[in-house]
Amino acid sequence: MSSPMHGGGMAGWSMLRSMRSQDEVTAHQLKRGTAKRIVAFARPYRRDIVVFLVTVVFAAIIGVATPVLAGDVINAINRGGSEAGAVVVRLALIIGGLAVVDALFSLAQRWYSARIGEGIILDLRTRVYDHVQRMPLQFFTRTQTGALVSRLNNDVMGAQRAFTSTLSGVVSNVIQLVLTAGVMFTLSWQITTLSLVMLPIFIIPARRVGKRLAEITRESYNLDAKMNATMTERFGVAGALLVKLFGSPEVEARRFAGRAERVRDIGIQSAMYSRTFFVAMLLVASLAQALTYGLGGWLAVTGAVSAGTVVTLALLLTRLYGPLTALSNVRVDVMSALVSFDRVFEVLDLRPGIEEKPGAVAVPRGNGRVEFHDVRFRYPSAAEVSLASLEEVATLDRTVNEPVLKGVSFGVEPGQMVALVGPSGAGKSTLSMLISRIYDVSDGQVLVGGVDVRDATLASLRDEIGVVTQDSHLFHETIRENLRYAKPDATDDEIWAALAGAQVADLVRSLPDGLDTTVGERGYRFSGGEKQRIAIARLLLKAPSIVILDEATAHLDSESEAAVQRALSVALTGRTALVIAHRLSTVRDADQILVLDDGRIVERGRHEELVAVGGLYAELYRTQFAVADSPAPYADAPAPESVITMPLGTYVPEDAMPPATAN
Repeated sequence: MSSPMHGGGMAGWSMLRSMRSQDEVTAHQLKRGTAKRIVAFARPYRRDIVVFLVTVVFAAIIGVATPVLAGDVINAINRGGSEAGAVVVRLALIIGGLAVVDALFSLAQRWYSARIGEGIILDLRTRVYDHVQRMPLQFFTRTQTGALVSRLNNDVMGAQRAFTSTLSGVVSNVIQLVLTAGVMFTLSWQITTLSLVMLPIFIIPARRVGKRLAEITRESYNLDAKMNATMTERFGVAGALLVKLFGSPEVEARRFAGRAERVRDIGIQSAMYSRTFFVAMLLVASLAQALTYGLGGWLAVTGAVSAGTVVTLALLLTRLYGPLTALSNVRVDVMSALVSFDRVFEVLDLRPGIEEKPGAVAVPRGNGRVEFHDVRFRYPSAAEVSLASLEEVATLDRTVNEPVLKGVSFGVEPGQMVALVGPSGAGKSTLSMLISRIYDVSDGQVLVGGVDVRDATLASLRDEIGVVTQDSHLFHETIRENLRYAKPDATDDEIWAALAGAQVADLVRSLPDGLDTTVGERGYRFSGGEKQRIAIARLLLKAPSIVILDEATAHLDSESEAAVQRALSVALTGRTALVIAHRLSTVRDADQILVLDDGRIVERGRHEELVAVGGLYAELYRTQFAVADSPAPYADAPAPESVITMPLGTYVPEDAMPPATAN
């Protein structure tokens, strides 16, 4: 005979899981149209879902039919007679056949459940991953990485359960409950009513247990999150180095142990509450079954019902408590699935910062001309690019940011090197991001090869522009894979040529694994200068016509800087270059130097001319190089014609300014 928990155990787990997250789920406000979007999202799997539900229905029918046939077996035995043996055998064969069919349905359910669930996970994850990559850079600077990863894992899995466990559970439990209750009332309404009287005795205490479980589980989740955050920070190269430098491994170990001990205590409490829940469910179901045997046995003795009916009722009772308890929380189960979908849709509804226009045109290959026409730009507010739930704040800041660029105009001819200098926060890096379309201008135009970057295809724009930053990132992969990120079909010969041009081929050849050497997290297995030269090799492999150097040598020692400068001289040959630098020694030979301050170009010209004029550039230069032979500025001397000086706050269009003197 089946255990009283048979058929109800999974429902019990489902109920317990629902109660753990009930407060959080019911507090979540769903957006309008979420259900319609889910239906539309499931449309590609509609045939699989129909077949899946059919197998669930037939499995539920078989689950009710088996106890009825078992009762018929008992009745056949009690009746006796010459045909009793044949009837028993026939019924036994039918029960065995139903068991085989039920097993096949179970396999079919698992197949379709996996097919639907894994397909939905694939679709959701790929869509979210692709969408997130298109978000503006500011989205990543504001968002907690762990919260974002959770959307791709926990919430996607929760959404997947909507079409597997939740959907199948609701359909199966409803059918099983209706069929079971109908058959039981048909056989004996007295016994059925008495059996159901004990249900509240189980459900009411179980809900109180669930509330306490929700509290300790929430604390456990918070502690787990803190431990994960601690491990992520301390196990990263930078975090591990900081711990070692300050000599605090014992302090870190004690802090971690304290949290881990609390997680242990919570685990023990959770285990006991869970066991109490299931023991209570088992006890109540067993008592209800005892009542069924007691009352049913008395009715059978008096002749009111048959012995087979008593057995059937006792078996059906085990299939009644599970669906009842599960369906008592069906709203939370359904809401949990809807909330998961809603949280995923929340990310998908964020507008990407950069989108390609229909009918976009390709940037002319190899042109290299860059133009800025009255460019103005402000960074988007938090509300425009982020989600409060991803930043773990109550509401997002909707304050409109002040403009970073305020009417910038200049041109860079093919093959020229133009340097951008100025105080921190003047807008130098922002200018470079507008060229590669990391952001779009708020007003004005940025042209590459005569094409407005907003009208260009993103692929052609990326092919035309190469960037080396002050902290060039390398993935935790091999040197070959990091270089091929710029050109996936690059041959080894092309890779070695790029490494040679970047003055780093000898170093790579000296490594035991050569190109197959793993660079380590963020490239920490190499020095700063070596990592920069590998990044330059990646740029050379890409072979863009426009190169942007954003503080490429800012954090290097003099020897490493010299090596990187040699590599850069190769990288810049024949290419248009836009160089951002705080070290003014690196831009002395630029064809034109643009001095930015407060979002405007306040000076432009060559190095000697700008030093002579005694403006902001000369001040920055004197601050860095107090050398005796520097040209002294003359307060009363007129500025060279090739140098334009402007008071802060003045905007002069480029076409109204005389060109710089050529050397």
